[in-house]
Amino acid sequence: MMGFKLSRGDRLVWLLAATLLAGLYTAFWQADGHGAEAVVLVNGKRWARLDLFHNQDLEVPGPLGHSHIQVRDGQARFVDSPCPNKLCVHTGWLSQGGEVAICLPNKVSLQILASDPRFDAINF
Repeated sequence: MMGFKLSRGDRLVWLLAATLLAGLYTAFWQADGHGAEAVVLVNGKRWARLDLFHNQDLEVPGPLGHSHIQVRDGQARFVDSPCPNKLCVHTGWLSQGGEVAICLPNKVSLQILASDPRFDAINF
């Protein structure tokens, strides 16, 4: 089998392409999407706007009962909810802009807000 040898020009093109790719990755994929605020909706209406850097615990009323939301150190999560499957609780901590946890049976949702959200669509 014959060996393949790159010329000096080929190496230069590869180096420029790698540098350009690294620069584009840094510019478009490494934006800080960390949220500073969260919004809590109950039955589609804003119930509260939360500062993620103010530690607090909330009891949010819903049709099935109260959902417990916790805010700690720039993150928020559902701690408990009266829904049967507890999918909102299993979502865990949210901190990036665009992240959402929803308790559909209790009609309570928690969304992280950011000036540059990391997500433009949510899939589950």
